[in-house]
Amino acid sequence: MTQLALFDLDHTLLPCDSDYEWGQFLARIGVVDSEYYAKQNERFYQDYKDGKLDIHEFLRFALKPLSEHSREQLKEWHDAFMKEVITGQLRQQAIDLVKRHQDAGDLCCVITATNSFVTRPIVESFGIEHLIATEPAKSSDHPMAPFTGNVQGIPNFREGKIQNLHDWLSRRNLSLDTLPRSYFYSDSMNDLPLLEKVSHPVATNPDDRLRNEAQKRNWPILELFA
Repeated sequence: MTQLALFDLDHTLLPCDSDYEWGQFLARIGVVDSEYYAKQNERFYQDYKDGKLDIHEFLRFALKPLSEHSREQLKEWHDAFMKEVITGQLRQQAIDLVKRHQDAGDLCCVITATNSFVTRPIVESFGIEHLIATEPAKSSDHPMAPFTGNVQGIPNFREGKIQNLHDWLSRRNLSLDTLPRSYFYSDSMNDLPLLEKVSHPVATNPDDRLRNEAQKRNWPILELFA
């Protein structure tokens, strides 16, 4: 029977935060007001680490630049972002972890709060087909339609990850309850709601709060980038 392997992305498979790094990249190349954007980016990043992020406020901030430029221009910038920032952050330990699950025949999926425009090319770099992410809304169904700056559906954050995962599984006639095994690798206490739902939670490069929680619950702790 199908087994499921879920992976958070930022600070789990990557030793950095792709959302934060994309914001810093846009500031460096002058697409956004560098001083203002870098300051806000830092504030939201700290709120996320502290477990007090207002996801709706953050997404209004993060998705606004996507709505101000053509998809062709955004792709050009993202290609540069991949080369300049992300490629050097792909670690063999993380690639090997994914490959072990793929070789076992597990259904592998990255589940991340970071939006799909930023993350899909990164996820593809790991050879993973499936992605559940926060979805930026588009002005039409055309693949290259402009982004609106809004969110389509439920932000893929905290309990939102559970709802979006249930919907994704149901489209495949699967459910967490009937899968023989389900793994979730995450670094963040923000992912505690989903970690509690899977049969095999793995605290991966965990933040201090998740490390303490994992130790209390006797969950395995994996250090990919030690």
